[in-house]
Amino acid sequence: MNRSLGISGRIAAAFQSAQITPLLALVALLLGIFAVLVTPREEEPQIDVTMANVLIPFPGASVKDVEQMVAAPAEQVLAQISGVEHVMSTSRPGLAVITVQFKVGVPRTEALVRLYDTVNANADWLPKGLGVLDPIIKPKGIDDVPIVTLTLFSRSQELGAYELERVAHSIEAELKRVPGTREVATIGGPGRAVRVQIDPARMAGAGVTVPDLRRALQAANQGLPVGELLAGNRAVAVESGPFLRDAREVGELLVAVRNGKPVFLRDVATLVDGPLPAQRYVWHGIASKAGEGGPPGGEFAAVTIAITKKAGENAIDVADAVMQRVDALRNTVIPHDVEVAETRNYGATANDKAVKLIQKLLFATAAVVALVFIALGRREAAIVGSAVILTLTVTLFASWAWGFTLNRVSLFALIFSIGILVDDAIVVVENIHRHMAMNVSAKAHIAEGDMSRSQNIRPLTEIIPIAVDEVGGPTILATLTVIAALLPMAFVSGLMGPYMSPIPINASMGMGLSLAVAFVVTPWLARIWMKALPASQDGAHAKPHGLSAKLAPLFARIFGPLLDEARGARNRLLLGLGVLGAIVVSVVLPVLGLVQLKMLPFDNKSEFQVVVDMPAGTPLEHTAAVLRELGAHLRTLPEVTDYQAYAGVSAPINFNGLVRQYYLRAGGEYGDLQVNLVDSHQ
Repeated sequence: MNRSLGISGRIAAAFQSAQITPLLALVALLLGIFAVLVTPREEEPQIDVTMANVLIPFPGASVKDVEQMVAAPAEQVLAQISGVEHVMSTSRPGLAVITVQFKVGVPRTEALVRLYDTVNANADWLPKGLGVLDPIIKPKGIDDVPIVTLTLFSRSQELGAYELERVAHSIEAELKRVPGTREVATIGGPGRAVRVQIDPARMAGAGVTVPDLRRALQAANQGLPVGELLAGNRAVAVESGPFLRDAREVGELLVAVRNGKPVFLRDVATLVDGPLPAQRYVWHGIASKAGEGGPPGGEFAAVTIAITKKAGENAIDVADAVMQRVDALRNTVIPHDVEVAETRNYGATANDKAVKLIQKLLFATAAVVALVFIALGRREAAIVGSAVILTLTVTLFASWAWGFTLNRVSLFALIFSIGILVDDAIVVVENIHRHMAMNVSAKAHIAEGDMSRSQNIRPLTEIIPIAVDEVGGPTILATLTVIAALLPMAFVSGLMGPYMSPIPINASMGMGLSLAVAFVVTPWLARIWMKALPASQDGAHAKPHGLSAKLAPLFARIFGPLLDEARGARNRLLLGLGVLGAIVVSVVLPVLGLVQLKMLPFDNKSEFQVVVDMPAGTPLEHTAAVLRELGAHLRTLPEVTDYQAYAGVSAPINFNGLVRQYYLRAGGEYGDLQVNLVDSHQ
């Protein structure tokens, strides 16, 4: 070589024949495959949105007293915590709910430690002498959003919400054994209790008072360790108990002795073992498909099981394991006449979106390779395709190492950057291709007797470093420019900052890694795969052929007026003014409202939620009647498959419900409708 090489040329010269280069390429490929296998797949990015509800009971207090004596002082104390963004309170009769929301990005564990320390260190502001109880802290985060919900219902009129709730509790115990599950809870059902219906006449005849009954129940329904009984050289633990289990045991409680005769609870009261009075209703509605040969629709009493996953677990694997366990429980724990409807499966939706985005990623890569094949040839296209695949695989590994999951935002970042990831490899390959053509041209001149260009004839191992070095500086500058344009997006504050951070970080890492692949692997592939061009491709002695012959007249017509000596300056000025005008028009379009700006496109989900807020004090039955009217209309829509109605209790929350605290919606005036639509592919 008769010229000094820059850093890019020296890197290409060092790795084009090095034996470690194919090993590095293989490692990059294996790391990418490893990342695809182990990276958790989720629908949305993991965001540290830590919030907690501090529940402070104040039995017997009015709303005004709760607000003045508990909620207001609590807000002032909790607002002192470092990293807190919002402190809000809701006062209810006998209860204050203070919501503490930390800034996005504050680690969950650190935030909760600060909250617990502050609450315990300032316990003296609670008026304990007036009956205020100890605060209860309920933390909430992104992992509290259920990934799977299962609705249990029966078409048989003999099975109601009470029986379904008992089946659901049996299923809970089984689902909690599934690896990766975090919380399994049942929504709906009246609950079980032994109701003691006091008969005043019988109590008066037996000489028993209500405090006597209360003391008897409290004393009997507890279990405490008494001690150890030593006998026969052995120790036997003695405990009081057990707890009361059914109405028969409750009825046999001795409440008093009058005139030498025992008075049992069953003598003075009627005992009913069964559901509590209705405080919430849940039912499952099925759209009528009788006209399509399907089962008839209707509404059926139901309960819903909500399953959340542990942080960092693969949502797809957890959801699949849950559904497999449910299938194994059919006709054993789940009776044959109880149906289980899968009303939410974020694992399946996450997998569908991931597969769709990966398909688009592969299509974009294939399109780029096809264009290179048309413009440069099959060997050059193979080199560019290999470089792109290696760049994507090693970028996926870097994304996993950074802590990102495989979700629609991180995959969008790869699709978004695919156009700029291939630039480095294309520029390097094209310049090597050009230098090889120049080398052939020099050989042709020598064959014709012109020895003036003999110094331009070089072997391929010399051509590659020189070609890479020529474009190395501009390529590095272009890569750094793109990174500089993308990286500031990673520092956006608020909720959208961490949500969109995979785009600038993944794209920036991909650009840096594509530059490394272009300087390290591409020269090695060019030395192996790119052969000497035939003499017919000599640009000085052969006319354009193939695609070049078709595009040359077009380029001549486009660029000729701009390069004309007489009118070129005027034409270039008009072109610049036209580009400037187009920029101004594009900026004005959003101002005029002709183009709407959104951070994310509309998501085509197959579900939506209807939130019903009735006037305060509305009876539960009235709210349920409104929901039934809405459900009756939904059953007539062809797009609806089924829905779940929740009266007096909130539906399983989604991310929107987590931020808006829909899980606190409880009472007769609240209702939800969770509507499931026909799959978008149908």
